[in-house]
Formats: sequence, structure tokens, C-alpha cells
Amino acid sequence: MLAGALPALAFPAPSLWWLAYVALVPWMLLARSAATGRRAVFDGWLGGAGFLLAVHHWLLPSLHVFILLLVALLGLLWAPWGWLVRRLLGGAPGAGRVAAALVLLPSVWLMAELARSWEFLGGPWGLYGASQWQLPPALRLASVGGVWLVSLLLVAVNTAVTVLVAVPAARTAALAGVLVCAAGVGAVWLWAPLPDRTGTVRIAVVQPGVVDGAGSAKRRFDLEETLTRRLAGLDPDLVVWGESSVGQDLARRPDLRGRLSALSRLVGADLLVNVDARRSDRPGIFKSSVLVGPGGPTGDRYDKMRLVPFGEYIPARPLLGWATSVGKAAGEDRKRGTRQTVMTVPDADELRVGPLVCFESAFPDMSRRLVRGGAQLLVAQSATSSFQHSWAPPQHASLAALRAAESWRPMVHATLTGVSAVYGPRGEAVGGRLGTDRSTAAVYEVPLARGTSPYVRIGDWPVYAALIALAVFCAAEGVRSLRRPAGPEPAASPPPATPPEPGPPAPAPAPEAPERR
Repeated sequence: MLAGALPALAFPAPSLWWLAYVALVPWMLLARSAATGRRAVFDGWLGGAGFLLAVHHWLLPSLHVFILLLVALLGLLWAPWGWLVRRLLGGAPGAGRVAAALVLLPSVWLMAELARSWEFLGGPWGLYGASQWQLPPALRLASVGGVWLVSLLLVAVNTAVTVLVAVPAARTAALAGVLVCAAGVGAVWLWAPLPDRTGTVRIAVVQPGVVDGAGSAKRRFDLEETLTRRLAGLDPDLVVWGESSVGQDLARRPDLRGRLSALSRLVGADLLVNVDARRSDRPGIFKSSVLVGPGGPTGDRYDKMRLVPFGEYIPARPLLGWATSVGKAAGEDRKRGTRQTVMTVPDADELRVGPLVCFESAFPDMSRRLVRGGAQLLVAQSATSSFQHSWAPPQHASLAALRAAESWRPMVHATLTGVSAVYGPRGEAVGGRLGTDRSTAAVYEVPLARGTSPYVRIGDWPVYAALIALAVFCAAEGVRSLRRPAGPEPAASPPPATPPEPGPPAPAPAPEAPERR
């Protein structure tokens, strides 16, 4: 479990990104030296549980002991990976097995990441490739194959290093694998296309910070209003508030609508706010991005589609509803939206904005779909009020760099509380971050770009390539098992016994003594 937890140090807040290229080696050394295949499966499971627990440790105050059950279940996704490590790297593998390992071990890892990225299993938080969010070559890779391609590269390098450490006879094949990875990254860096810059847009981010206690929703709105007033005269094109920045349905609160409209007129820009409230037109509580102009809400609205398990709803509530008694699980399930929305900001030269809410910035497919729908700017509205002093805020903000690089569209990560950050269309940082201790409003000159990145155009091709590689391996294993004899060959019948050679005749028995009467 400790070996599996080691890669978590490559993510923010430690951000030891270079550790990701060797962090899997101790875990792989344990699995390859397992005495049996069953033990290697066990090593894969425990390592996967340790990795997930380390990456999600900040959830402990909310889920308590329940998180141990979750990581134990999801850790099973790495059990096949542990078995395959022993199958391909155990003993004294030759060049062929090493070459197969360089392809198959990253592919199985990717399948585990893909499975646990399902929103109902927790979503794609802590994907291994996301640890490289600040490295320009990795961001260029992401523009070609998404975060999945970066994960494949990292696991392949770790596999090669494991062979270099443990299998001296196969070091040539391992070095060849490292050179192929380096050549691939170099080729992408030299020849992959880049987005074309088309100008800039001024985006203001309002981050009020933590507001606790009785009447916190009202006091937070008042603070956001005060901070937004400071933007007057700074000529922003759009003002973005964080997640749950408005705690009342605007249809039921004309006073709040009026205050937001007045702010829009004062600063000369539309406001993108986030309403977390029970709707008047539909039953249930929704988290919604709402665009407000000088005349009130413009009609552009996006309802959050992918909810945080246990934080915003409880899966199978009749069975798992008891989680509310041991942690800060949702007392009432939020409702889901049904479609993504691209909003048009008329006062900013018809700027087209693709909103995401909090957890949704972790999903590569959602940002890709918004760009295909015409979005010029991606905006994630977030809040990490419960996790201010953990690794969660910097990890969450770092995801915006990957989404920007993947899509060739700048991304604004605006938080109610947490870390706010802005990234350009290549994933480069724009301006400075607003840390968890800040309560302020800031304006960013955000570069825009046009064109379609290879990842947006082609999609998740690294996932399909991994599936094909595993299908070929499984087919080869199936053919090999069919060619293998069904059981042990019958034992040969023993040769006929040879009669003994004649020898001297045995002495005749002595006559019995006559019986005495």
C-alpha cells in the first residue's frame, strides 16, 4: 500500500512531477517478485487501494471510514495489472517479454483509470497523466491524445526503469523502450500543430473566500457584490463568480436579480454566477450556471450534469443512506441537467463560453464536447470550502491546464473558495493564482485561439489503441492455451518381466520325523 501511495507525491500540492517517471518502480518490483500469481493479484489490489487513498486522502473528514471501503473496492481495478507485471517481468524475461510489457502494462493501467473515471465510481480525479500539468512537453502530448496519452507514457517509462533495475540481461530492450518514448515526445514537440492566437478577452474572477456561520449565504453574496463593484472602470468583458455563489433561485428573488443587473451595468460586463437552490420551475435542487446581463438573466443557463458522489448525491441511497451519519454526505440528492450549453456573451463581441461546474472540469470529454459546440472559452466554477487546507484546491486548479491544452481553448478556473487560476490555449499559466487565503477580484488578459486540436478532432484514440493491444494479447494467450496439451500424457506401460536365469536346484526338504505315539 505504501508503494502504491508513493505516486501521489507527483500531484499538487507537493507537485514532485519528476517523481511520476519512477514512482511505480517499487510497486512493480514487489509484484514481479511475487511467489505466485495470486500474490501478484493481491499486490496489485493493495497498491491500487494505497494509490487511491493517497490521492483522495482529503476526503477523510467528509467520508470517514466509508472512504476505506471505497478505495478497497476500486483498488481491485489494479489487480489484473499486478498479475500482468509478474506474468511479463517475473523471472528472467527476454527482449520479447520486455517489449510486450512496455505496451501491455501501460494499456492495463489505462483500463483501470478508464473504469474508475466513470462518474458513478468517483470520476477521473488523480489520473496519472494529470501529474504533468505544468510540463510543456506533456501538455503538447495532451493536445494530441489527451491525458490518456500522458498516462501511457509515464507507465511505459516506469516499466523500462523496472527492467533496468531488476533484469540486467534485458537492459538493452529497456533502453530501447526509453528511447522510443523520448523520440515520441520529441516528434510531438517538433511536429504537432499549435493553436493560432486570435486576440484577447478580459475576464474578471471574483473569489470571496470562506464565509462561515449563521447567514453565511447572505453575507457571501454581499461580499461578492462589494468585490465586484471594485471592477468598475477596469473594463472586463465577463465577470465570473464561483460555484454556489448565489444561494436563492433568481426567479423567486427579484431583489437579487436587480442587484446582479445593477452590478452588470456598473462594471459594463455580463456576470456568470452559479445558483445552488431549489428551482421554481422544476422540482428539486440544481446547481446552475446563469448568465446575467444589464437587463437581468439572459436566458442562458446550464444545469450541472455530473454530480459528486456522496457530496451532492448518494448512490443507491436506500442502501447507502447511512453514510450521512458518518460523514458530510448529501442530505438530499441534487438533480442533474440533461445537456451541455454554450453561452453567448453579447457585450464581448459575441464571445462563446462553455461552462462547467466544479467536479466536471476533471472530465476530458465534457470540455471536448463544448469546443465541438463552438466554445471559445472554457469556464469552471468551483468551491472547495470543506477542503481549504488540503491538497484538493491546487489539484483541482491544475486540471484546468490539462483541459486547456487538450482543447486549444483557454480555461478559467474560478472558485468561491479555493485556488482560482487561468490558463491559455496551450495550457500555459496566465497571470497569478488566487490562493486559498485570498478574498479579492482580479482581471486577466486571456488569449483566445482558433483551430481544432488533434485530441478534439480524433478523440480518445489512446484508449482504443490500448484496447486493441490487450485484445491481441488475449487472443494470443487463447491460441497458446489451445495448442497446449489438455493434460499429462499417459504413462508408458512397463516392459514385460524377464524370467530369472536357472540356478542350482534347491535342496530337498528333510523327511519329517515319525510321530511318536
